[in-house]
Amino acid sequence: MSEERDRTLGSPSRYGILHLSIVYVVWGSTYLAIRVAVRPEGGFSPFALGALRMTFAGCLLLAWAALRRQTVRLSRRDACTLVLAGVLMLPLANGLVNWAEQRTASGYAALLVGALPIWTAVIESILDRRRPSLRLAASLAVGFGGLVLLVAPGLAEAGRADAASILALVVAPITWAGGSVIQTRRPVRVGSVAAAAYLHLFGAAGFALIALALGERLGAPSVAAWAALAYLVLAGSVVAFTSFVRVLRLLPTSVVMTYAYVNPVIAVLLGALLLGERMRGTDVGGMALVLAGVWGVLGDRLRGARRARAA
Repeated sequence: MSEERDRTLGSPSRYGILHLSIVYVVWGSTYLAIRVAVRPEGGFSPFALGALRMTFAGCLLLAWAALRRQTVRLSRRDACTLVLAGVLMLPLANGLVNWAEQRTASGYAALLVGALPIWTAVIESILDRRRPSLRLAASLAVGFGGLVLLVAPGLAEAGRADAASILALVVAPITWAGGSVIQTRRPVRVGSVAAAAYLHLFGAAGFALIALALGERLGAPSVAAWAALAYLVLAGSVVAFTSFVRVLRLLPTSVVMTYAYVNPVIAVLLGALLLGERMRGTDVGGMALVLAGVWGVLGDRLRGARRARAA
């Protein structure tokens, strides 16, 4: 089945919608799995966890790509693209989430990372040297207001380590957004499974270097931590990350980024149901403002795409 199906908003690919649904559900649950995998009692060190996850997933994905007879040989240009995107999205984004979730609730982490479309819009506006529309500017203001409402009470109450975790969760979606934009603007010639494999393997190298620099050790992870790692490898990486790479090729970026609506909701519900995590009133208000800002950003992008098609 071709991966270069219709990307227009008027007739989105059913194949793309299927993969986007996988990203919706699975990535929403990975925040819970990360929290279980890095808990201080019986968990992995955060960057060692990332190195293991990305190595296992990258090898499985590369083998899968070879079995499907996808092109796996990289050109220099494609290698540069995947190295940069892989480092930004994995050790510098996912790694910060791993590190932060040692001290913060999985649902709260998902709420801050849920601002991803807002950061994506900011990065694209800067790269295009395009002044945002009034609607986009208002949406960005609302979204950033929500971030302030989410972050400020935690920073006021937190110790130094917890404050650093909150700030890490603010930075993580910025680097992920940068990696996503790079992939959409510099598409690679290898297939989606092979591209996901290389992103994981390059990310694994970055994770390993950071783990070595920090002197992290594997420790004695519990059975629950190993089970969480297995879920992150198979569901979070092999299945969902491959779906994410595919859907970036099948649907417009503005549609793909709607997963930021769904992931925090799933993460908050799972955290409350399975880990007993609680939310403050300011967290609920902040989430509402962030989601309103995301809705406005995506609405502005959809309107722009329709105008471009009509021109």
